[in-house]
Amino acid sequence: MMKRMITAAAMFFIPLMVMGQLYVGANYHPHDDKDIEKISQDVRLMKEAGFTCVRMGHLAWDSYEPQEGVYDFEWFDKVMDLMHEAGIGVILDIPTRPAPLWLHAKYPSIDIVDENGNRQYPNHRYMEDVGDPHFQEHALRFVREMAERYSSHPALMAFGVDNEPGDGPISYSESVRLRFVEWLKDKYNDLDTLNEAWDGQRWSRKVGEWNEIGLPLPWQGAPERKLDFRRFISDEVSGFYFSFLNVLKEVAPDVLTNTNAWYYSTKKYFDYVPLAYSGLMTRNGFGFYPGNSLKTSWGIWDNVFGITRVQFEAETPFWCSEFTTMTAVPGSIRKAAYSTLFYGNQLVCGWTWQSMHGGEEQYLEGMLDWDGIPNRKYHEYKQIAEEFAKIEDYFPYKLKAEVGLAYSFDSQMASAAFPEDHQQQIQKVFDQFIVRNMDCRMISIPHSGMDYKLVILPGLAVMDEETAGKIRDYVRDGGCVLMTSNSAVVDNTGKVFGSTHPGMLADVFGIRVASYEETSVMNEISLDGYKDNRLRIDWNGRIVDVKSARYDVMYPQTADVLATVSSLPGNSPILTCNEYGKGKAYYLGLPSGCGIMGDLLDALGTQLDISKGPDVPYGVMARDIDDTHSLYLNTTEEEQVIRIGGKAEGLISGKKFKDEFVLSPFEAEFVEKR
Repeated sequence: MMKRMITAAAMFFIPLMVMGQLYVGANYHPHDDKDIEKISQDVRLMKEAGFTCVRMGHLAWDSYEPQEGVYDFEWFDKVMDLMHEAGIGVILDIPTRPAPLWLHAKYPSIDIVDENGNRQYPNHRYMEDVGDPHFQEHALRFVREMAERYSSHPALMAFGVDNEPGDGPISYSESVRLRFVEWLKDKYNDLDTLNEAWDGQRWSRKVGEWNEIGLPLPWQGAPERKLDFRRFISDEVSGFYFSFLNVLKEVAPDVLTNTNAWYYSTKKYFDYVPLAYSGLMTRNGFGFYPGNSLKTSWGIWDNVFGITRVQFEAETPFWCSEFTTMTAVPGSIRKAAYSTLFYGNQLVCGWTWQSMHGGEEQYLEGMLDWDGIPNRKYHEYKQIAEEFAKIEDYFPYKLKAEVGLAYSFDSQMASAAFPEDHQQQIQKVFDQFIVRNMDCRMISIPHSGMDYKLVILPGLAVMDEETAGKIRDYVRDGGCVLMTSNSAVVDNTGKVFGSTHPGMLADVFGIRVASYEETSVMNEISLDGYKDNRLRIDWNGRIVDVKSARYDVMYPQTADVLATVSSLPGNSPILTCNEYGKGKAYYLGLPSGCGIMGDLLDALGTQLDISKGPDVPYGVMARDIDDTHSLYLNTTEEEQVIRIGGKAEGLISGKKFKDEFVLSPFEAEFVEKR
């Protein structure tokens, strides 16, 4: 098969991948009808809107390979050429999911089998067992075909790695069980070691032969077994994407890679950390869907957290390779687009270009109506493109984080039994940084250099030797950590520590966490008549009301008690601080969403000299991009007065300012100080 030769024009987009560029575009589905005349009209409209990127190819394997080994690329070559002629860069997804029906027919082992043993027909997307060797063989061959054909095309901006990795159901087939057994053999070597890790003596569930091992179901089974099964599934998923990326690195080593990661999908949550830290995904990304509201901002909060939990500590720009359209209230898309710039985003790619004529998403609305006529969302994206072009020289923003929020996949899996899981605890801490306009990063302690003034351990349920060792060394050498409840509860096998809690770190925190109490039950003897989950905390003479389903029963050893539960008999310690080496270790016996976290972060920020965010009214998002440029976004319904001191110009509005300016509701401004 003829492959395209590289030309000078092929380097057109490569220099644009550095500082000083923002991209606006759309997700586009030319495989729906392959009508070149219609596609040409669409490209013209994209160019008129100032679009600089388009994402294509996702969910369309059989459009390129309608039969095994029979490829149909010529029609798509023309689409790529049209994009290049219009100056529009292409993020070309290589769509290995969903697998074509012809592949399912040839290899039934690819099919999903549900928890009850019923084989599922692939009626909808992501209905394939990614770990199946037959799937991987054909998928990786297809990756190579696509990469070899288009890696030198002048329109290519990046290769997209599949669509929404992490989504789709787990399969409980016999082939999965056999692969799980082999994974366990590799991990444990012998059955004695396996039974020790799994507490095989409990409930007479000791494994005597490898073939006795079954698959733990979501709603039943010992936590140790479920944790290992989820690790196995995660290893298969991430292993496939490492193979995918390695093929791209071999065929197209200089081409950028991107994906709309959804590793935290409840269907098949997998560990994205190794991929995030590998450097192989040169542009982390995901789909930004904050809902349709203009007046509320909870959706934006949730989605900028989404950026953080995909990006981890990567210093490369982030790409929102999908972005909301649907029935979003006028102005809300623009508001959401600006919100992403505070978190290092470089690309806003609307989902979707045109409302579809058929299929699962035929009623989702795009930038063009069903008849191909542009609607208000097209014009809003055009406005975003025009405004981003005015300020792009100063973006993407590089975060200046002095606080790390520790995450682990194992802790997320193990915390499913807790009232607040690990991810919820991280997000509650992250929310406090949003309102304070401060940068922070989600980190994996085993992978991180720990170069932070403060590391927060929010419900880090699983504690292993490597993680504990790095935390210990960090504090001993002068670092500061804050641990919340439900942390260091279980060891690396998923069993509750039989030693003093927090496991492996009790001496660092200088406490003994003995157990927990349920607040609503204990409030039968409340001194203040509190009900449900309310508690009163006495923090150095300051009274604070909090809410938590549970609280830890703590006994200080070498730690100082900073706060106690004063609404119940006994004044139980709830916040402690222990000096260990040159550093300090704080323990809060409540989850991070209890209501005290903001005040605690303010106190620690002052103590540790952590840089504060810009001084703006509540509800205004703001960052100082450099010494003379600042970005502001008013997320409220009221005018807000922004004090800047001295003369300045708004590069979005073109207005001149002196000392202060008024930011209208839901308005953005990029200020250059004179």
